[in-house]
Amino acid sequence: MYNIKDEKYEPIRLRNVYAYFVSENPSTVFNTTSVFPKIDESVFIGPFSSVIGDVSIEKDVFVGCSVVLRADEGSPFYIGSGSNIQDGVIFHGLKNNKFYVNDNEYSIYVGRKVSIAHGALIHGPVIIGNHTFVGFRAVVSNAIVEDNCYIDTGAIVTSGVRISEGKYVPVGAIVDTQKKADNLLSVSSEQVDFSGKVVDVNMEFGKNYK
Repeated sequence: MYNIKDEKYEPIRLRNVYAYFVSENPSTVFNTTSVFPKIDESVFIGPFSSVIGDVSIEKDVFVGCSVVLRADEGSPFYIGSGSNIQDGVIFHGLKNNKFYVNDNEYSIYVGRKVSIAHGALIHGPVIIGNHTFVGFRAVVSNAIVEDNCYIDTGAIVTSGVRISEGKYVPVGAIVDTQKKADNLLSVSSEQVDFSGKVVDVNMEFGKNYK
């Protein structure tokens, strides 16, 4: 074998460029007003993510890679402080379909320290309360989920249901009637603990990726 060392050789060093798209929504026949997102300076937005239209993102939110927050039809969107929107999550909403929070109308409202895990779909009108966890590839559409809930992997919450505070939606469950929502069990202490740890990890990511 040859042992050749070129003193002039320098390895190619990779340089990361955070390529994301942040823009006002287009003017349309159903929404003639274009609004640019309002994003706190502490927010981290990962590569290949899009934030479009009337989207308000509060302090210390982590937005992962390939996330789509598209308020070009239903709007506005709101994401509370300390929440995390993980890789591949999609937010979108139907026009003229909204819920009220503190006398204000929202297509999608996400409270404080909420985790939306990888690949989940949030389609407005939706409210997700504080400290709630939405699992991998779960779907929440046309629903209200109160504080401290846990929606597990692949679950579907839809059809205008309201999930009461502290309730657990099992893996793969379809909650599409209020009767099903009312029969849900409570979140376990282990799930509460896990949800809190997910929030802490992603807040750390948001601070240190920068």
